[in-house]
Amino acid sequence: MDARRLVRSFGLVVAALFVAAFGSAQQAPPEPAKPVAPPASVEPAPVSPPLEYLGRRIAPTMSFEGGPWLMRATREKEERCETLLEALHLKPGQVVADVGCGNGFYTFRLAERVGAKGKIYAVDVQPEMLALLAEQSKLRGDPKNIEAVLGTELDPKLPAGSLDLAFLVDVYHELSHPAEMLAALRKALKPTGRIVLVEFRLEDPEVPIKLLHKMTKAQMKKELAANDFVVDEEFDELPWQHVVFFKPSPPEKPPR
Repeated sequence: MDARRLVRSFGLVVAALFVAAFGSAQQAPPEPAKPVAPPASVEPAPVSPPLEYLGRRIAPTMSFEGGPWLMRATREKEERCETLLEALHLKPGQVVADVGCGNGFYTFRLAERVGAKGKIYAVDVQPEMLALLAEQSKLRGDPKNIEAVLGTELDPKLPAGSLDLAFLVDVYHELSHPAEMLAALRKALKPTGRIVLVEFRLEDPEVPIKLLHKMTKAQMKKELAANDFVVDEEFDELPWQHVVFFKPSPPEKPPR
């Protein structure tokens, strides 16, 4: 009897320990679920600039570090800048965009010609260039008719229907996305607005500028025609540069 009791007691103890161990484990609250990390944000792929456009290799943009070259003392003699300004036939009250304004070599001259009632949008894609423009502006008393605009490679950020003239001096050949920029400039023009391109002559080997930074007049016309612009005027009196004015192509008349 004593042996049987001992075995029974031992069995009860083992059973109690089993229930205590596994029963309490079953009643234990589940561990809280770990939070799921949000998916990593995917940045949109940058728009890769084309290397060529309509058979022309696109030139790299001149860095803001080249700003002093834009203000060189010999520029007037080399390019006859005042002659170019006269050829624009600007009037007081007009609105002009100096696209690729740099440190403002032409910006302030344009501002004088359109007067207090006119306006100059000084557009550049390099904040450092606009900082240099601001320094020049302070030296000139901060003219009130100049507004600095930080554009992008695709958009000059200009108000629609605002411009009498978009003025691009030695700039167009550096536009990384010519078609997109021309479309944006077209939207910014008034119905009678024009674009003027000033580019160093590739046809002339005597013009002492790197080949990538020169254009033929034929290429200028070809590229603008491909973007629905037509030649409105040509000025051939500068020693080194082409000057061609373009206006948007007239809308096609519906067939009768």
